[in-house]
Amino acid sequence: MNLNAAEQKQIPELTPQLAQKLIDRIDTIPLFAHAYSLLGNFTYGTYRPSDLLTYAFEHELDGVCIHLLDGEERSLGQASDAELREFGATAHQLGLKVHLEISSTRKTDLDDVVRIARILNVEHIRVYSRYEGLLSEVLTMVDSDLQYLIVLAEKYDLQFYFEQHEEFKSFEIAAALERANHPRLHALFDFGNMINAYERPLDALNNLAPHIGQVHLKGVKIMPEDGGFGHRGVLQGSDDDDMPSPLMLMDLLLLGEDEPQLIAFALEQENHYRAPAFRRADDPEDPFIAYRDLSTTDLPASLTLDEMLVEEPQWAVNQLTYVRTVLAQLRELAMCRLESASEDTARNETLQETYQ
Repeated sequence: MNLNAAEQKQIPELTPQLAQKLIDRIDTIPLFAHAYSLLGNFTYGTYRPSDLLTYAFEHELDGVCIHLLDGEERSLGQASDAELREFGATAHQLGLKVHLEISSTRKTDLDDVVRIARILNVEHIRVYSRYEGLLSEVLTMVDSDLQYLIVLAEKYDLQFYFEQHEEFKSFEIAAALERANHPRLHALFDFGNMINAYERPLDALNNLAPHIGQVHLKGVKIMPEDGGFGHRGVLQGSDDDDMPSPLMLMDLLLLGEDEPQLIAFALEQENHYRAPAFRRADDPEDPFIAYRDLSTTDLPASLTLDEMLVEEPQWAVNQLTYVRTVLAQLRELAMCRLESASEDTARNETLQETYQ
C-alpha cells in the first residue's frame, strides 16, 4: 500500500532464508504501549503513568514509552522519588520495560531525565532537539549536545535515541550520529515525521537504517502546504493513512543480521494530531529552521472533550489490532514461502531418485 512504482521494485524477494528470519522476528517483536496514544486522557482526564502500565499489561505488550510530561501534575516529571520508585516497582512486577522520553537535548532537561531514569532503573531514553536558526547553526548545537549525551551514557550506563522530529532530514541525523560515533547513541525512527522535512518515508528509513534502535508506529495523512508537506495523524491502516506501513514494518523487523536491531516498536496512535511543514522543495542550501513547540493534539471539532476521552482508548486498541493483523499476514506469507520451498526440495529429490 502507498508505494510508487520505483518503491514497489524495492520490495525484497522473499527467499526461504528471509522468510525464516521474518518469522523469527515477528515471533519476538517487542511491542510497546506509547503514552501519546492516550495523551488526551493524560492531559485532560485523570490518567496517571500507572494507567499506561495497566493498559500495556492487559494487552500483553512488552513495555511502555512515556514522556516525563505525560499526565501534567500527575506525570513522572512531577513525581516524588517515592512515587517514582513505586512506578518502577509496579512495572517490574508486571514484567514491563520502561523507556523514557523528553523533547529536548538541553543540559538541564537531560540531567533531569537521567535523574529520574536512575531512580526507575531505566536504560533507554528518547530525545530530540528544538532549536531555531540556520540549519548549519542548529546542527552545530546538536553536535555539542550529542557529546554531552555521550558523557551521560558512559557515566550512567544509558542508551540515547535521537528522534527525526519533523525539521531534520534523516540523512542529516545519520551524519550527526556518525560524527559522534558512539555505540550508545542511536536513532528513533518515526513513521510520519519525515513528511514535514520533505522526505518520502522509505527514503528516510533507508537513510537512518544503520542507526535505528526504536520506532514510533502511527498513521499519517500527508497535507500539501506552501511548497512542502505537513501531516495529520489518522488511524493507522485506515483509508486516510498515506504511509506504506506493511513494508516499513517488515523492513524494520529485518534490521540486524544475527540479532534484531530494534528494541521497541512503540504504538503511537496520534489521531487528529497536526504538524506543519518545516522543510520545502525550494529550501536554500542552509535553510532557516523555525522553532517548534512541544507536540500536542487539539480537541477535534467533531468531538466534545468527554467523547474524545472515551474514544481515544478505542483508537489505541484499533492500532494494536491493525499492527497485529499485519504481523499475522506477514507471518502467513513467510510460512507459505517456507512450505513452498520444502515442496520444491521434496520434488527435486523425487526427480533425482527417479533418474538414478
